[in-house]
Amino acid sequence: MGYTPVDGWGALPEGWSFVEATAVAVDADDNVWVFNRGAHPVIVFDRHGVFKRSWGEGLIRRAHGITIGPDGTIWLTDDLHHTVRQFTPDGKLLLTLGDPDKPSTAHGGKPFNRPTHVAISPRTGDVYVSDGYGNSRVHKYDPKGRLITSWGEPGTDPGCFNIPHNIATDAGGRVYVADRENSRVQIFDADGTYLGQFKPAPSVRPRRVRAARRPVLRRRAADASAGEPRRPQHRGARECADDQGRARRARRGGVRRREAG
Repeated sequence: MGYTPVDGWGALPEGWSFVEATAVAVDADDNVWVFNRGAHPVIVFDRHGVFKRSWGEGLIRRAHGITIGPDGTIWLTDDLHHTVRQFTPDGKLLLTLGDPDKPSTAHGGKPFNRPTHVAISPRTGDVYVSDGYGNSRVHKYDPKGRLITSWGEPGTDPGCFNIPHNIATDAGGRVYVADRENSRVQIFDADGTYLGQFKPAPSVRPRRVRAARRPVLRRRAADASAGEPRRPQHRGARECADDQGRARRARRGGVRRREAG
């Protein structure tokens, strides 16, 4: 399938700018939702690029991920606010996951320390959060926002993460995690049991994953951007328990973490 750019699509009102458009989602009516780091964080266009409305002014610390639920509600991941929030399409707050402006202990495993994205199971409505820049974890919530389970540790072994940057679910219940700095996409069942992984080219760092309505993965990976700041290297070893209860030694020397994007 080939794609071509549409020049001039998505004209903004005079004087507006996206600054950094970090995430895009499309709703059931083919409206396009752009989550960005400008003065107007949530901007909505119709499918032809005609501006419809905006909201979120003054609510967002740092835009990172947007997801539209099966019910049409809008899930925003704000990594510097350390929250995931659910809104109506008109911007009314419905639910907050996380403690606003209070990050959990770095790599301590509890939600959240700079979460990155949300996926919603089409089978159960359960909510999965990739967490993130300051954690190495995936958290699973029920549709009412109650934490069910979490999994993952820093490292390179299966089931471990080095910036879980994005997350998706498919119709079969599988969970896909873009493990960015490990240059791979990891696959789990609905409860976090490791199923497998695949790696794109060595120079590619997966930033986004998307799943089709049927259980076939579609993926997009972006090359590393020049000039991104680097996080300090991890040194030494740390236990990383896999989901079958066996402890694995996850060598972490030389693993680099990056913040941007």
